[in-house]
Amino acid sequence: MTLRFITPLAIVALLAGCSIPTAPVAVSMGDHSAGSSTAAIIPTGKQVSVGVLYSATTDTNRAYLRHYHANAGTGFGQSLLVQSIHDAYVATSNPDLAVDRVTTSLQRYFGAVTVYPDMPSLKAAKPDVMVVVDARSQLMTSRSSDIESTVSTLFYDHHFNYIATATGHAAKTLPPIWAGNMRSEEMVTEITEQQQVQLMALHRFEQSLHEVLAPSKATSEPLSLRLP
Repeated sequence: MTLRFITPLAIVALLAGCSIPTAPVAVSMGDHSAGSSTAAIIPTGKQVSVGVLYSATTDTNRAYLRHYHANAGTGFGQSLLVQSIHDAYVATSNPDLAVDRVTTSLQRYFGAVTVYPDMPSLKAAKPDVMVVVDARSQLMTSRSSDIESTVSTLFYDHHFNYIATATGHAAKTLPPIWAGNMRSEEMVTEITEQQQVQLMALHRFEQSLHEVLAPSKATSEPLSLRLP
């Protein structure tokens, strides 16, 4: 078979089957046990420092998205792919979309928001509030068009006692783009839905975050709940 006989559909199937991985399953947050905080609300305000830690699921999923993104852009079959389809795969697999959006959201409610590489570093910094970001997205593959995205932040006091969780989730099942005679424009539309699902999960997360943190805005002394 010569290249001129390869249809856009066959090219997408080739790329999907050989280069685009399946998202790893969610994993445990690790051995970091936490108790229950006596705080009724989470302190907020520009004077409140926040330390952020990415869960093992978040780190693993970001690695998956980086691989997905890189292979869609430069992997096997890229030179055969219709440019608009290639661009859609790349544009909808930003590995930092969730974590960057979460950081921006937290900055609306708190002062300094710092990401730490591990739990010892986070605890040593002694921020007023600790946040574990748990994010996972599954994008389309050669075997599945089930797209799903979940973003959560788990809040803890400075003793690493659990306070509350804000979460957002979205999912959508699309027709398999490799199982019909779709035009390239239709394929791009379907692929673009990947980003829409991720953005919907983030929108719902932000709504949940507001509900979790809104009670804090009613207190005039947001740090009064901190334990000695």
